[in-house]
Amino acid sequence: MKPLSTVARALLFSGASLLMCLCCAWLLFGRSVSPLQTDLLAMLPPTERNAVAEEAVGRLARASGDRMLLLVANADDNAAKDAARELGKALGRDPVFASVIAELPPFDLSQLVTPFLPHRFHLLTASDRALLATPGFDATAVLTRRLNEPFGANAGPSLGDDPFGWLQHWLDRQPWNSGALVPEDDLLTAHRDDGSDVLVIATLAGSSYDDAVQRRALGALEAAERAAVAAHPGTRVLRTGAVFYAAAARAGAERDTHLVGLVSTLGIAALLLFAFRSMRPLLVAFVSTALGVVGAITTTIVVFGQLHLLTLVFGAALLGEAVDYSIQYLCARAHAGTGWQPERGVRQVRPALLLALATSLLGYALLALVPFPALRQMAVFAIAGMAVACASVFWLLPAMLRRPARAPLAESLVRLALGWQRIASGRRAVLAIAVLAVAALPGWWRLGHDDDVHQLISPPPSLDAQAATIRDVAGFGGGSQFWLVEGTDAEEVLQREEALTARLDRAHIAWTGMTAMLPSRKRQAENVALVCGHGPAHADDANCRDRLRSALGAAGLKPAIAQAYADAYPGTPFTLDDWQATPAYTPFRYLWMDHASIVLPQGNDDVATLRDLANGLPGVSLIDKPAGISALFGHYRAYASLWLGGALLLVGLAFAWRYGARAAWRVLLPPAAGIVFSVAALGYLGEPLTLFHVMALMLVLGVGANYAVFLREGEPHAADRPGAAYAGVLLSAVTALLSFGLLALSTMPALQHFGLTLLLGIGFTALLAPVSASGRTTA
Repeated sequence: MKPLSTVARALLFSGASLLMCLCCAWLLFGRSVSPLQTDLLAMLPPTERNAVAEEAVGRLARASGDRMLLLVANADDNAAKDAARELGKALGRDPVFASVIAELPPFDLSQLVTPFLPHRFHLLTASDRALLATPGFDATAVLTRRLNEPFGANAGPSLGDDPFGWLQHWLDRQPWNSGALVPEDDLLTAHRDDGSDVLVIATLAGSSYDDAVQRRALGALEAAERAAVAAHPGTRVLRTGAVFYAAAARAGAERDTHLVGLVSTLGIAALLLFAFRSMRPLLVAFVSTALGVVGAITTTIVVFGQLHLLTLVFGAALLGEAVDYSIQYLCARAHAGTGWQPERGVRQVRPALLLALATSLLGYALLALVPFPALRQMAVFAIAGMAVACASVFWLLPAMLRRPARAPLAESLVRLALGWQRIASGRRAVLAIAVLAVAALPGWWRLGHDDDVHQLISPPPSLDAQAATIRDVAGFGGGSQFWLVEGTDAEEVLQREEALTARLDRAHIAWTGMTAMLPSRKRQAENVALVCGHGPAHADDANCRDRLRSALGAAGLKPAIAQAYADAYPGTPFTLDDWQATPAYTPFRYLWMDHASIVLPQGNDDVATLRDLANGLPGVSLIDKPAGISALFGHYRAYASLWLGGALLLVGLAFAWRYGARAAWRVLLPPAAGIVFSVAALGYLGEPLTLFHVMALMLVLGVGANYAVFLREGEPHAADRPGAAYAGVLLSAVTALLSFGLLALSTMPALQHFGLTLLLGIGFTALLAPVSASGRTTA
């Protein structure tokens, strides 16, 4: 079969590229939902021991996922309330919010009481249980004291419905009463030393992680806040909610992308213009690179359905590596002079490019093996981008560069390269590397490690501070730890949770959980028996009613009221169905799962203490997502040296196959030494080693091996111009440093670690690359 001509291949590749670009545009802009993933938790791998624990983590994350919690604060009580009303009305007019609650709708406070009346004898607080269980408990004396106490203005059960105050005590302990907020002037208000706080709750009409929803909601909030502050000076609006964290992450990623993309693009453009002194090579290089990035974006969204922030910023840095393939082709053209033939140029660079591509893909493939969504996306992004950029050199660039270059590579660059190549090659260079390796040992000894998850997710401290204030005032939410209680059925779950919460009460640790709202059937039966004053719950109900009626009458309660209260005994148990049907418990439904429940500690985040409290309790475990991720980071980091060693072995075998066993070590030495010196430099800099440093070392191997290969393969073709081949390598290295190195300035700690390691590794490897061509260097 006759091979396709240069033009035919270019037309086919151009057609495929056009389809790819159209697909990319549709995936990014043609759908109603943006593929950009700003949910930080979506970047993290599963860490818990079972699916129930992972589901519990997700439930907590979604509990307030699409809500804004706003606390309007002012030193003046009336100003705070007026500002909250105005803020609520302004937000309520924007359709981006499904609902906004500032002023409470008119309702009868007795609605909070009525649903519990049939179950009043089954619901007792721990203190009332202890009092009833006290030997010699005198119901008449207790009731007499209560009747003679002054009654407050708080809404609650009437005296006839709750003469002992047991139901009132129960309602006072419910989660909605855990904060400092109280209804006042139809607003949920808290009074502190520095003024008043009013809560406003805004529920979004879409997802917090939808880019369009984020922008509209935050724009509406900013406008409403400015108006409220202008009308009521001194007003502050504290905020928390997933939308704010997602928006902060998106803004940081956009800044990093613009910084890396713009600076690296301008730097690479200036460098190529200096080296080739023509606009055509610049255009060709950027067409090849742009197609690689478009292919990477398209493949990533097709495979994963979305694009993580981490991948987006990493993709901007990919420019510096994707351009390497076209640079080597452009250098071959510049070296060929008037004898340039596009197809001969392709045949000349093909072995080097394919071997370099294989080593790069090996490094990225190792990232893809890690069960970590963010790293897998980055790996797929890079693999697709590298493959498309390399394919463009074989199929598209020959048709775009049919004429010889106007001028050879810049003479000053070639002289610089030749000067360093003479220094960094030969036996003296190998000896110098050995000496430097010995000098690197103290850096390795000083090296520590850090597996903290916050190296990946580091939200703005101001947001965390505001969230903590709102949590303290409103009583909403908790820390990142919680207890998961599991059982074979609902009753077993509730009994196991009661065993846990009894320990928490004894340790004086506040908590929010199911059994504060729904006691187990066993506990409710015990409560009914305690109210009766003797025996199990199925004791003679008539006898118990007589006891109650006698105690109420002796205390002076009217006979009709005493009779009605006694006749209500024992009532009906409060069931899971009753709990789910009670509107007041709707915000807390995330605490209950099928055969499992969640218990949140309030005000205590000491992991060792929280874990000790669960020790020995069947079905109870402390779930600490950040600690789980950190442990996973440490696990992967510990094995990373094995992966890196395996990768070095595979690359060495590939070099041995290409160059022979006696020459392979020289080609492998620059990237291997670059890894050794990079790690030592991290130790000297006091930079603790993280998973992301080690993953970057994989890329140092892949990218650094490219330079050794480019120089080894390119030397024979530039023998008439010493230093020209190494000048092409330096050109590739500087473009990589301009992009990957800029990641060291990222707002994301993980990308900072990537960037710093690649900056060191690529720099060392590029400087040591002449060792790979020793024996071919022209003096």
